[in-house]
Amino acid sequence: MPKSSQPLFLARRSYRRRRMMDAARLLPVAGAVILMLPVLWAPGETEAPDTGRGTVYLFASWALLIAAAALIARGLGPALDEDDAAEGTNDPAALLYEPPRPPADDRAEG
Repeated sequence: MPKSSQPLFLARRSYRRRRMMDAARLLPVAGAVILMLPVLWAPGETEAPDTGRGTVYLFASWALLIAAAALIARGLGPALDEDDAAEGTNDPAALLYEPPRPPADDRAEG
């Protein structure tokens, strides 16, 4: 592969946006792994599991996943707004769903 005289340059904004999108894609996988960790805590125990500790872990990890999703959404918000503006769909009213109207009746009421 020939070496070029110019260094490889990736725009900082697009690089960060792509990494944030990668993080958004990996968050459900990371969440599944985090939520399945208690299964590995003591697989061979014959005693009853400690439900208090497991419950605290479950809700703490759930809150952590919600916070991570909020941070990722906040980071992706401006980038997605720029993409919408470039496509001409920046009007929020255009993004609302409008249900189809029934066909007009040709007969006049009266």
